Amino acid sequence: MLKSLDIYGQRNTLKIVVALNLLLVGTASLLYTNRLVERLEEREENYVKLYAKALVKAYDENSNEDMTFITQEIIFVNEKNQVPTIYVDENDKIIVHNFTFLPGTPDEEMDLELEENLAEMKEEHKPIVVEMGNKKRGYIYYHNSSLLTQLRFFPYVQLAVMIALGFLAYLAFSSARRAEQNRVWVGLAKETAHQLGTPLSSLMAWVEYFRTDPAMDQSIADEIEKDVNRLETIATRFSSIGSIPTLKREDLYETVHQFITYLEKRISTKVKMHVENYLVDGREVKINKLLFEWVIENICKNAVDAMGGIGSLTIRLLPLPRNEIAIDITDTGKGISKANLQKVFNPGYSTKKRGWGLGLTLAKRIIEEYHNGRLYVKSSEVGKGTTFRILLRETVVGEEPALESHKTIRSA
Repeated sequence: MLKSLDIYGQRNTLKIVVALNLLLVGTASLLYTNRLVERLEEREENYVKLYAKALVKAYDENSNEDMTFITQEIIFVNEKNQVPTIYVDENDKIIVHNFTFLPGTPDEEMDLELEENLAEMKEEHKPIVVEMGNKKRGYIYYHNSSLLTQLRFFPYVQLAVMIALGFLAYLAFSSARRAEQNRVWVGLAKETAHQLGTPLSSLMAWVEYFRTDPAMDQSIADEIEKDVNRLETIATRFSSIGSIPTLKREDLYETVHQFITYLEKRISTKVKMHVENYLVDGREVKINKLLFEWVIENICKNAVDAMGGIGSLTIRLLPLPRNEIAIDITDTGKGISKANLQKVFNPGYSTKKRGWGLGLTLAKRIIEEYHNGRLYVKSSEVGKGTTFRILLRETVVGEEPALESHKTIRSA
């Protein structure tokens, strides 16, 4: 039965909540602003209609009324405000406009710009019809004011700013969380190494005591010493977490081959392990041997668990372009579903009833942070198996030979 102990699973819920709130605020702002835009647009249309009536009165030769107020308060005010208008006659000839041009601008340029604006206005709004009398008719075309245009785009600008601020807040939160997580990892690892130190010293003393006892079977002391050495290796690995490890040039095939030889004696005998080497002899990488073996061990033990202790485990060493080397670890286990592919490296995620879900997380950290490599799931198919890939950079700079030209297979 699948068991997930993802202690960071609440992150996804928090992201969804924040995203939904951001979307809600953005949508509300957009709807409210659009409502304001519609009201302003209606108001500007009424204003242009009033401007049209003012033009009729101003150009009515038969009117005896004092047009000073209309001229100053409506026509001139509109001309210096933000609602661009063009009045044309029945023949589409421009009669009046409120565009301002720089002194000295050629008439041809002004006419061309006015024609371009008139064409845009015709696309933007229906004209306001002006009945001038004597069966004469004109049309007023207009643009939205600059204020209305700015207001129309304001919610999108606001939403973009909110998204940017949310993204920056997320980065800050993630950085702080990773730093805190790293401190927890380092503290836990070093404390574990420290706690192992005292019983290890005692066990080493007991091994020496057994060796001095003639009645003691020395093979027992030898086996105990192997286990003590193993515990010392584990303690050294934990003490290396959080510190900058020392990387040395190592023959990759020899390192993997030796460790697999050691490991296959300590897992189920029903699991067949073998190494396929496609590298030229002597290919070296800079690694910390203890930590790198820990990575191989974690992946292999997870593979054995996925196979239920029965199956085949293959480790392939492959040359890649740009002086990279791939280590593919393939099992014949139950595979990983697509839904869980993104979770396998999360702290706390485990499919084992008693698993802590830390092995693959540590393995990824060791490869990517300490060895500048990559660790990921290359492929997986439910019911058929999974392939993990480790990418490392070769220390010897040279042309990568073709895979077929040096294919050799060595079994562990």
